[in-house]
Amino acid sequence: MKSLKYGALWLAALLAVPVFADTSTSKSPAVPGTLNYVEGQASIGSQALNSKSAGSTELGEGQSLTTTTGKTEMLLTPGVFLRLGDHSSANMVSSSLTNTQVAVNQGEAMVEVDQIYPQNDLRITENGTSTRLLKTGLYDFDANHGLVRVVDGKAEVTSNDRNVIVKGGHELAVNNAGSSKAQKFDKKAFAATDLYRWSSLRSDYLAQANVDTARTYSVNGWYGPGWFGPGWYWDPWFAAYTFIPGEGIFYNPFGWGFYSPLWVYSAPVYFRGGNGSRPVRIAHAPTAFHNRSFHSSPAVWHASGFAGSSRGFSGAPRSFTPEGSFHR
Repeated sequence: MKSLKYGALWLAALLAVPVFADTSTSKSPAVPGTLNYVEGQASIGSQALNSKSAGSTELGEGQSLTTTTGKTEMLLTPGVFLRLGDHSSANMVSSSLTNTQVAVNQGEAMVEVDQIYPQNDLRITENGTSTRLLKTGLYDFDANHGLVRVVDGKAEVTSNDRNVIVKGGHELAVNNAGSSKAQKFDKKAFAATDLYRWSSLRSDYLAQANVDTARTYSVNGWYGPGWFGPGWYWDPWFAAYTFIPGEGIFYNPFGWGFYSPLWVYSAPVYFRGGNGSRPVRIAHAPTAFHNRSFHSSPAVWHASGFAGSSRGFSGAPRSFTPEGSFHR
């Protein structure tokens, strides 16, 4: 009984400790401020950035990240990505794990939160307003128009000595003439904007990198060598860090799946439609399951007949419920 008890405690501790890098690679450990992708023209101060800056360049406290005709992706705490649009700038105010703060000075920034703990104090400032991100979700900060949008999730906006809770599907004007009440916005129209579409594409790539990388840490149904808990892991094929949760599956606000090593065998990567048709990737989750985590027993999933892999499976794609059961 004692050995089982200590084993359970060890496993709980392993799953709870976030990590920032795959130490089997030569990449520096990822920390809040690590650049994960650069497209087009971008710089940190006078230092020009390029595609090789990913994984090796860090935005330090007090430094400014600026884009002209270009976009960037930056890591914050494990499971949180900040993406900067064209003609935008942001600076790192605090890069602590428990006090992470970025100021958006110009243009637009989008923050994807795939994991957050109560101990995290994750804030984005804009036009003198501080927004604390409270839940997993997708958040947009438009400094040019003085708007804070919560696409999915929940945030607390502090401005002019007042606190306003903003929930999914709502936006708040944070300029001096703005309303003190959050208003609904058209999420469908917003999903057609440039930075949203680019962020969704980046998230798709990182979800594919997650499946590719998580499989390297799955050995005989258990965690393999090099696994140190949930966090950032470098994928050399995608030349970027991806997020790997400690257990279960998380479908982010865009609907892309991020799998733990114990669950990656069931990654719904392809299905084969019959008559020799080309396999089609179905890693994207139905809208109802966006921004949701699944922690059912893997045995339940396997017993349901779902064991998708890169080899594909026959028949129509299956959907799923939070309880782990599947239906056609």
